[in-house]
Amino acid sequence: MSNNYLEIKNLEGGYQASQVLFDLTFEIPKTGVTAIVGRNGAGKSTLLQTIMGFNKSTSGSVTFDGNDLTNKSTYARTRLGIGYVPQDRPVFSDLSVRENLLIGASRLPKKERTNLTPVLDIFPKLANRLDQKAGTMSGGERKMVGIARALIGKPNLLIMDEPTEGVWHGVVDEIQQRLMEYAKSNSILIVEQNLDFTIGMATQILLLERGVISQRVSASDKGEIATLRKRLTL
Repeated sequence: MSNNYLEIKNLEGGYQASQVLFDLTFEIPKTGVTAIVGRNGAGKSTLLQTIMGFNKSTSGSVTFDGNDLTNKSTYARTRLGIGYVPQDRPVFSDLSVRENLLIGASRLPKKERTNLTPVLDIFPKLANRLDQKAGTMSGGERKMVGIARALIGKPNLLIMDEPTEGVWHGVVDEIQQRLMEYAKSNSILIVEQNLDFTIGMATQILLLERGVISQRVSASDKGEIATLRKRLTL
């Protein structure tokens, strides 16, 4: 039995006639944080959207916990235990915080769907904001709601696209702390431009350049991290 929850093999894809991803192969273990980094236009968001089924792959495979997801719908992927937090519009702005969270709980058994306590324990600040419309909150608070909405469905794998973008530093620290706790018993795949945030929580970092993984880095290897920083700033 594989120790990997998510296995990407020879994955290719893009948009109509434009290929963005080229022969990508990597694995994500059952616990810990894997980060995808790279410059704008490298294909990071396209990769996450292809893993989630929003974009159709043109070749290769996506396997999660022994299940071949390659031809499954996005809904089927979430039902199997994958949570997703998009870069843009992480919340339903016209709905309250409570309503956003209840939507995220839809994959749970009916008797568990109204129990918000597990995610309010993770993000206690939301407890006093349940009746507030999500669209009236700050960027950082909306990101918290988006992450909480994904987590309330009790996913085994959480996929996030730029969770710190536009978020105040103090909130970034809180998000990092909460996610590190979650990753002790679950798996996270994250795309993130904030390299310090990434290094602080990731176990492995993959550099994506022009749709190809060009470097695999252990977050504990200071030499590799220094090389990665240079490649991202050149």
